[in-house]
Amino acid sequence: MSTRPVSLRSLIPAVFLPVLIFETGMGALAPVLALSGRALGANVGTAGLVLALLGVGQILGDVPAGALAARLGDRKAMLVASGVTALTLTACALARSVWQLALAVTVTGASNAVFILARQSYLTEVVPTALRARALSTLGGMSRVGAFVGPFLGAAVLTRLPVHDIYWLALLCTVITAVVLLTVRDVADPAAGDARETASVRSVLHDHRKVFLTLGLAVLLVGSVRATRQTVLPLWADHLGFSPSSTSVVFGIAGLIDTMTFYPSGKVMDRAGRLWIAVPSMLVLGGAQAALPLTHSLASLTVVAMLMGFGNGIGSGILMTLGADVAPPRTRSQFLGVWRLCADSGSAGGPLVVSAAASLGSLATGIAVMGAVGVAAAGALLRWVPRYSPFATTGTRAARTSTRVAGATPARAAGQPAEPADGAAEGQADVPAIAPETERAPDRK
Repeated sequence: MSTRPVSLRSLIPAVFLPVLIFETGMGALAPVLALSGRALGANVGTAGLVLALLGVGQILGDVPAGALAARLGDRKAMLVASGVTALTLTACALARSVWQLALAVTVTGASNAVFILARQSYLTEVVPTALRARALSTLGGMSRVGAFVGPFLGAAVLTRLPVHDIYWLALLCTVITAVVLLTVRDVADPAAGDARETASVRSVLHDHRKVFLTLGLAVLLVGSVRATRQTVLPLWADHLGFSPSSTSVVFGIAGLIDTMTFYPSGKVMDRAGRLWIAVPSMLVLGGAQAALPLTHSLASLTVVAMLMGFGNGIGSGILMTLGADVAPPRTRSQFLGVWRLCADSGSAGGPLVVSAAASLGSLATGIAVMGAVGVAAAGALLRWVPRYSPFATTGTRAARTSTRVAGATPARAAGQPAEPADGAAEGQADVPAIAPETERAPDRK
């Protein structure tokens, strides 16, 4: 294994490329899952449920994904996820009934959870803290790029082929992903891999309950606001009477803005602190959603959609970065599994609020409520991130550094080696001083 310093460029072949390919296949599926259900005879409601089951499967897979990554290791977990996804996509393509399709889609969502969590856990371990936000923002950006490019590839395939053939395209992407994982070596071995514990999810929840009940709630709110933007935009465009083609163009413009801003946001988080991106992201996204019911023309709708794309785009990787900041090394994968459960639960719950409001006859009210949730998410992040993440701002980082230097003085006086500085090996097994109930585990260098 190479001993060169980890850089973003060195992570491209083994980390970012397989995620991009895998998420491109998943992105191709999203627009046509409901249509494939309709092709099997499902009514509109049932077809919509088929689409929702992809997210349900991801929620169901979050916690087991953490346990699997802890037991097998990140790379093996990704290979297992790729293999399972290949089987489920084949089952989707060959499904002859709606229930067969629904089951296969649910398991596909669960395997997707394993794939993404494994890469997040790996980056958390091997990337220096000085580069952490940029690396995880880029990881989130690859998912965004895949979700943006995938539908265009799917549209090209479906111009001449039946709707179910979209699963063969996704299967091809999954197979290519597995080939890359098998042939391209990781840039570095996880520094804390030998210190992992096979702790139960219950013990992880108990040991870090204050984190999940405070910062975890903020994460849930962020996830709900982010997911809602994909629901409210087409619904409000339809409410205004715009054609599906016009809505698609507006949605595509917002998606393009979303995919262009992930790297600058990571750079700001690394240099100025997490809050300088987390709070503005939620304020812009929540404010834009609250302003959506005030739009009445295609031009105003497009402007608000672009603001929503910008607000979501600058927040790329923020939840993964915060999770990396507070995750304990010995139970990192299990912790991140519960962390992602908080975010994905919010992603599932947000659109339900809008749907419930729309069914009661007031779509505008539901959209405005989620705009207010965005502001609440910003407040929750402002309140809790400085308590748990030593990288919340430059002030918290300086306080952490001062504490470490003061604590290192007696060690040096006793002839013991000083702790490494941020950005070196210490960043690969960093243990932030978070809640009092979290026991600091000794690092293995």
